[in-house]
Amino acid sequence: MQLIMKINSKIFKAYDVRGKYPEEINEEAVFEIVRRFSKIFRGKIVVGRDARLSSPSLYKAVLRGLRGEPKVKSKKLLYPLPPTLYPVGIITTPMLYFLVNHLKADGGIMVTASHNPKEYNGLKVVGKNARPISGLTIRKLVIK
Repeated sequence: MQLIMKINSKIFKAYDVRGKYPEEINEEAVFEIVRRFSKIFRGKIVVGRDARLSSPSLYKAVLRGLRGEPKVKSKKLLYPLPPTLYPVGIITTPMLYFLVNHLKADGGIMVTASHNPKEYNGLKVVGKNARPISGLTIRKLVIK
């Protein structure tokens, strides 16, 4: 339950995870979310981002979380077998779906707030066959 204090629970939406940057969603929140649900991702994971100004740093937080890197500098990973990552940089969300299928990946994460105004950012997460994983499902995986 410690996570609830660090992460604003209203960022978990029906279709994704998003909020105003940096008040509601930021690098620490993204790192904590991805670090916790990355345990379900053990194979190939495609990671992309949009062109928002806050996306590069959130993208790096996603990659750190998926790699199992600790918050503080340490050579010890948080879990022994991080997934195989495909960090593809700036792409569209439909391209993420395509790549997850084309690469037969176990999932994908896109740093984007889609059509929302520029002060927002978030995560779209998909599983095998690019099936969307809702923000509400992610919340259940993250907050136990």
